[in-house]
Amino acid sequence: MTREPGQQTWARKEAAPLSEAAFTLLVQGVLDYGIFMLDPQGYIISWNAGAERIKGYRAADILGQHFSVFYPPEDQSSGKPQWELETAVADGRLEDEGWRVRQDGSRFWANVVITPLWDEKGVLQGFGKVTRDMSERRAAQHALSERRRLFDHLVQAQETERRRIAWDVHDDSIQTMVAAAMRLELLAERVPEPYSAELQRLDASVREAIGRLRSLTFRLHPPGIDRHGLVEGLSSHLDDVLGSWGMPYAFEHQLDREPTPETAITIFRIVQEALLNVYKHARATRVDVRITSADGGIVTRVVDDGTGAPAARDGARDHFGVIEMRERAETAGGWWSMHSRPGTGTTVEFWVPNPLPLPSPASPSASTDEAP
Repeated sequence: MTREPGQQTWARKEAAPLSEAAFTLLVQGVLDYGIFMLDPQGYIISWNAGAERIKGYRAADILGQHFSVFYPPEDQSSGKPQWELETAVADGRLEDEGWRVRQDGSRFWANVVITPLWDEKGVLQGFGKVTRDMSERRAAQHALSERRRLFDHLVQAQETERRRIAWDVHDDSIQTMVAAAMRLELLAERVPEPYSAELQRLDASVREAIGRLRSLTFRLHPPGIDRHGLVEGLSSHLDDVLGSWGMPYAFEHQLDREPTPETAITIFRIVQEALLNVYKHARATRVDVRITSADGGIVTRVVDDGTGAPAARDGARDHFGVIEMRERAETAGGWWSMHSRPGTGTTVEFWVPNPLPLPSPASPSASTDEAP
């Protein structure tokens, strides 16, 4: 295939390297990066528009000064600027993040790259320095970490309260009702008809109420999730609950790592509520549950083969269950959805992030770089 002469000329022009003057204009015009040069002793010999925007100095004010002026007093006194130059020479490059100081004295969080510049004879001519203002990103990371801490505290507080209520119901209400049922059974054996039959019916009602309360305490604090992790806890719950309903199920899991306790509890509670909705409304004969690592989090699907009733239920409690599932997922920083069509069943699907555990405040790895 042949090219037109104009196409060949265009290709040659595109391939032509930038002239030194054009390259200088390019560097000088960059606004998002502070790009400047230092002489071998660390004195500033060039300055671009990005450096002026980030650090606040005009070229006339900063040229000829030592670059240590950008460092906080504690870094200057520790000799960090000189150490960074020596490390860049020894390693061929240095990258660092830390506090830097603007002309007005305010601090900002910077990403800094220092590169030694050598001539063709191997003589050090100076350093190239590139600075990025990372303050907004760091603030966003801190906000995310704080949100995670608040979320973790919320989940822990909810689970503690659920556990307390479950214990109170089990140790107080259920035990009192069991004693009452035993008394009713004993009285029914001693009194004549028709009182005996009436007492037996009352005894049966009390025992049914005891069963419902025991089911409630199990839902409030099912065993396993806080001791054995998400997969084993869910597997045990499915065995207990769906087994008692006589409903076949499949459970698939593919996780690249165990989630944090708070993330595991969030997933468990949403699945628990979804299964309760299946039992109450779907008239299903089978349920499939799948949890999979994806996009830095965990996707969970609960699929039934029931009637595919609309998401809007006829009852405040049912509506609250749907709201609770969505709010749990969204509070965790994820999403939740329910897909349902009459005759094809219902799919509850949600994703929650699976971050690495936050370091404890006392952990040596916890960051202590805070602005004064």
